[in-house]
Amino acid sequence: MQPKKPTKDEITAAYGQTVPDIIAPGLRVLFVGINPSLYSAAVGYHFARPGNRFWPAIALGGLTARRLAPHESDILLNAGYGITNVVDRATATAQELAADEYIAGGVNLAAKIAKFEPKIVAFLGIGSYRSAFAKPNAVVGPQDESIAKSRVWVLPNPSGLNAHYTLAALGGLFAALRAASDFEHRD
Repeated sequence: MQPKKPTKDEITAAYGQTVPDIIAPGLRVLFVGINPSLYSAAVGYHFARPGNRFWPAIALGGLTARRLAPHESDILLNAGYGITNVVDRATATAQELAADEYIAGGVNLAAKIAKFEPKIVAFLGIGSYRSAFAKPNAVVGPQDESIAKSRVWVLPNPSGLNAHYTLAALGGLFAALRAASDFEHRD
């Protein structure tokens, strides 16, 4: 059921809240956001803020048959894709996160990845990957490193505030990830 639009008070009250992971063992891809927005925490779904391009980008990239809404997370999970975050707490902007939160989040995330063993871990934001895993030279695309047994990819942040990438460009990058996950899934 699609959630109702939260009020300003509900959004403000979501500060510091969390959004449950969408995760299961052996996923094709585990998407890793930076941290939840206040809007997402208020409604309880990842990438729920209007203007976030995650859901249209995964559809354009062919990871889903159609554009899903944030509340259709079960369809995403059934297709072999999950979502978590580097930092669990919701903030108005990622700039509110401290360096030690990224490092602690990276440690927690590495344990989660080792437990659930996704084929690929796709970070949605190059800065969060660089900060959480001390990889200052990481670039968009597949990385030479892995976390536990999972291959690492870095994709641009799909936030509507990220003007460096158009939706079409994001779709192309997600399509490359899909092709890699298709290959990994056959193994």
